Amino acid sequence: MLTVVPVLVDAPFNVITGQIIGAAIEVHRILGPGLLESAYMPCLQFELAAGKLRFVADRPFRLCTKGWSSTRTIDSICSWRIWWSSK
Repeated sequence: MLTVVPVLVDAPFNVITGQIIGAAIEVHRILGPGLLESAYMPCLQFELAAGKLRFVADRPFRLCTKGWSSTRTIDSICSWRIWWSSK
């Protein structure tokens, strides 16, 4: 019988993503479900800052491909490695 053992890649961003997810869970635990993004984001930013994670919010970035380009906004970037859109 073949046993498959999941392996977590030991990457530097795993620690950071764990801290981000922990902060998001903490905010959700306190505020509860069903609120608008505009309620959660300031609280998440507070939690990230309290955890000493560097981040920027609402940062524009440029998409370019095959002669087409557009500017979009990233909700948050943390430690210049991880970005996400909160919905």
